[in-house]
Amino acid sequence: MNNRYDFDPYSRLNRFPFTFFPFNLLRKLIILVRTLYKISMSHVKRSVRMQLMLTFGICLLAASLSYGICSNLFGEMRRQAVIDYKYGIERIDSEARSLVNELSSIQNQRAPSVNFDNHVAWMNDQKFKVLVTDLDGKVVYRSQNAAETNVEIHNVIGNAMNARTDQDYGRKEFSSFYPVNYMGQKSYLIVSGIPEPHITYRKGESPLSLLSAVAVFILLFYFMTQKKMRHVEELAGGLRIIATGNLDYRVIERSQDELGSLARDLNFMAEDLQKRIEEERRNERLKRELITNVSHDLRTPLTLIMGYLRLLHDKGYETPEQAAGYVSIAYNKSEKLKLLIDDLFEYTKLSNRDVPLYKEGVAINELLDQLLEEFVTPAEEQQLTIHRTIPKEELLVRIDVDKMIRVFENLLGNALKYSLKPGAITVSLRHDYRYVTLQVSNQSELLSDDALHQLFDRFYRVEASRSSNTGGSGLGLAIAKSIVESHEGSIWAEQSGGQIHFFVKLKLI
Repeated sequence: MNNRYDFDPYSRLNRFPFTFFPFNLLRKLIILVRTLYKISMSHVKRSVRMQLMLTFGICLLAASLSYGICSNLFGEMRRQAVIDYKYGIERIDSEARSLVNELSSIQNQRAPSVNFDNHVAWMNDQKFKVLVTDLDGKVVYRSQNAAETNVEIHNVIGNAMNARTDQDYGRKEFSSFYPVNYMGQKSYLIVSGIPEPHITYRKGESPLSLLSAVAVFILLFYFMTQKKMRHVEELAGGLRIIATGNLDYRVIERSQDELGSLARDLNFMAEDLQKRIEEERRNERLKRELITNVSHDLRTPLTLIMGYLRLLHDKGYETPEQAAGYVSIAYNKSEKLKLLIDDLFEYTKLSNRDVPLYKEGVAINELLDQLLEEFVTPAEEQQLTIHRTIPKEELLVRIDVDKMIRVFENLLGNALKYSLKPGAITVSLRHDYRYVTLQVSNQSELLSDDALHQLFDRFYRVEASRSSNTGGSGLGLAIAKSIVESHEGSIWAEQSGGQIHFFVKLKLI
């Protein structure tokens, strides 16, 4: 048995979408409007032009509202009384339409009805003339106060049209013109008369309305663009500060539009100039260090050579064997001096890109295998083992073989010289579809980050105690870096797990 507490769940589910359909539609519409608003505002925030257009539109709308309000206010204050004939024209036209309705109701009769005659007589008393003409303008019916027998239809139509469009219609006769069916024939009904005047009030015009609109537009535009102009002035001031040499100054990025982009560019320019100046100062410092180191490294062997030659010249030796020892020492020092000068000369030419490169396609894995064979014996003499991981497939690179061999010899020579002994040197070669990377790793003392970054600087030695006698000329890694960079490659050093790793990356053919 059904009662009022029974319900059908399916019927409620069916009614549910129809019940909440308007709310879902309204919610989707609100979401759509909010999404469009966010998209449009994001475009406005990123464009100064859009912001100016929006500001101009808001100011124009506010100026229009101000003009409308001021026109009504000043118009009421300066209104003037004028004679209006529109009401009289409308009355004549209304009476003509009444006659048209009368004729429409009696169009099957041979003569006008009594109501029509009475209406015409009443209009005669109101000093309105009533004429019915045929299509040629011949009068077939007229009121008692009308004497016309023929009417120019063209003039009547012109009078009727002008009166409806003329805003300053004066006191003159008005004719209302309608086509009718009179006594079974197509005719024209013409009702003429002088419109009755009425006094109306017309709002006056004042230049204050236009002036107020212009003032609202200018003031609103000024205040709405004031923030943006302050931002422009701030950018100009920041540029002047940066131009004075204060490269630490940064302008504030206050927007996402072109002015914000300009602020970012100014900050980037200041940062780049600061880096360039610091780099120039660093290069100047390195130049001074270069001169100092060159002077020191050249003076030391040269002083020894001159000392031993003076001993030989002054015969400051006791035996011929001692003199031969002096000659041998002087010769070794002169060779070292020549090596230092050659390294300095080559580094200078490589840094200035004055050395021509004779590049050719070479299998770098085969070249490295041959080179490592030459280092096996010297490594064993220093209690070092060389482990190599070199793929068998041919890896072609376009290099100057002699120059690149010098890079590899320098890296392997440093590994032999500075490895902890006994120990091992690991040489590996890996590649992807565009580049091949050589890695030389050896156990070494832990270096500071500054020392690791300065390994490729000219005349840099990790330990101050390493002179040219123990640490080489200090130009080996700097020359290696110049050679690799002239091949459009890269060289760098890393350290981890008590080992230092040198990497050389070259482009495959």
